[in-house]
Amino acid sequence: MNNVLDFLSNMSWWGWILIGLALVAIRDIFIQKSHTISHNFPVIGHLRYWLESIGPEMRQYFVANNREELPFNRIERGWIYASAKKENNYEGFGTDRDIYEHQHMFINNAMMPYKIDKDHPNSIDKTFLPCAKVIGAFNKRKKPYRPASVINVSAMSFGSLSAKAVESLNKGVKIAGAYHNTGEGGLSPYHSHGGDVVFHFGTGYFGVRSEDGGFSMEKMKKLVHDNPFIRAIEIKLSQGAKPGKGGVLPGAKITKEIAAIRGVEVGKDVLSPPNHKAFSNVPKMVDFIEEIAEATGLPVGIKAAIGKLEQWNELADIMLKTGKGPDFITVDGGEGGTGAAPPSFADHVSLPWVYGFGNLYKLFKHKGLSERVVFIGSGKLGFPAKAAMAFAMGIDCINVAREAMMSIGCIQAQVCHTNKCPTGIATQSKWLQNGIDPTLKSERLAQYFKTFKKELVEITHAAGYEHPCQFKMNDIEINVDDHNLSKELNRTYMYEKTPVPFNSMQDLKDCLYLGSNYNKTQID
Repeated sequence: MNNVLDFLSNMSWWGWILIGLALVAIRDIFIQKSHTISHNFPVIGHLRYWLESIGPEMRQYFVANNREELPFNRIERGWIYASAKKENNYEGFGTDRDIYEHQHMFINNAMMPYKIDKDHPNSIDKTFLPCAKVIGAFNKRKKPYRPASVINVSAMSFGSLSAKAVESLNKGVKIAGAYHNTGEGGLSPYHSHGGDVVFHFGTGYFGVRSEDGGFSMEKMKKLVHDNPFIRAIEIKLSQGAKPGKGGVLPGAKITKEIAAIRGVEVGKDVLSPPNHKAFSNVPKMVDFIEEIAEATGLPVGIKAAIGKLEQWNELADIMLKTGKGPDFITVDGGEGGTGAAPPSFADHVSLPWVYGFGNLYKLFKHKGLSERVVFIGSGKLGFPAKAAMAFAMGIDCINVAREAMMSIGCIQAQVCHTNKCPTGIATQSKWLQNGIDPTLKSERLAQYFKTFKKELVEITHAAGYEHPCQFKMNDIEINVDDHNLSKELNRTYMYEKTPVPFNSMQDLKDCLYLGSNYNKTQID
């Protein structure tokens, strides 16, 4: 025995490495049965799995070109990062895009840009850009709401995002004068740092959930009464990542804090079904909307990804007949978002934003309803030029999710569903969250929003308008082939946008229902 110990104590470092490799080889050949490559090529076969695991990062940083990656390419991410950090986000030496490619977009500028005087709101604050419509005005809700920013944080719940990420977003929207959609995980303490909030719920009714898993109106009334910063309520019918599919929150992720917020049991899996318990058809959904609006006084809207239009047509007919219905409609794109989903759903179910929104808006315009509804777009619209196109098509506000995440540090690692987000944003790991400084990150979200609004205002003025709500369909052209075959939006999607009533930016600034206490606090 002593001889063996002496031999081992005198063994060189490379000898230990050889023993380790030999043990791995024995394990590969005689013990493990699941990996053929490791069995047939012991030790060396592990290199294949390691290279595969870092393949996405290698392609992202070293292989893909600036415009090639999805869902957001390097140029798009770089613009958000630079904007959030108040760095130089300009390009030099001209665009590196192929401006002749299919579906490239052009904004037709005016010969003479719109001129603002020294007392104009945008001379005082270059980032002032509120929604041109008041949510809830047509239906005469008790507490109508005009968002003080046309760009806002989309539905991302505490649970899918970390506590520090949610806190950063809420503090950021307060600085930027925007609103923060809670996502369907309920209202958490991290949503309560001064920003306007849109309370969002889905089929799980988290935060307003009764003991049998249905909807509790009493909890809804109490929630709104206790939290006056909730300015509107959004009912999720579906989302772009997985339309028509419910979700499962694993019990392992349900901490005491999350359980208390969502109204569920600690450590027990929670199923969010595809369908709502509170209503089963379109007429009952309209009644449900009206009951919540009456009980809370707040505007109530719906969120959905668009596919078939039959039930939307039914909704429009009910709205025409009764004068009731949602105050706003958030249209999500089938491009997917922060929600994890099977590739079959993410890749194929529901229409991309431009097609889905175009179809829905055309239907509502044909029915004469486009003026009474506030349309909110959600689907990779967090860039000023894309926003100009969206406004020309008829949207009134934009919600951003992944773009907001990138502004506070997301690197598009695409592991949101694994609870291993390296930036601490989409994980419940306390260790990984320690890298987030909410004070710093909130400033970065706010700066991204401010830069977005400033550039959108400048694009709007270049086109000869004061507010982006004034964009018309023929202000934007889309490449079909060469310029002789390019089409304006109205010829591409076969409808004309309804003009939005608009007098001046000063009228919006003076509005009694303007959100974010804009007229009470100075926004830099």
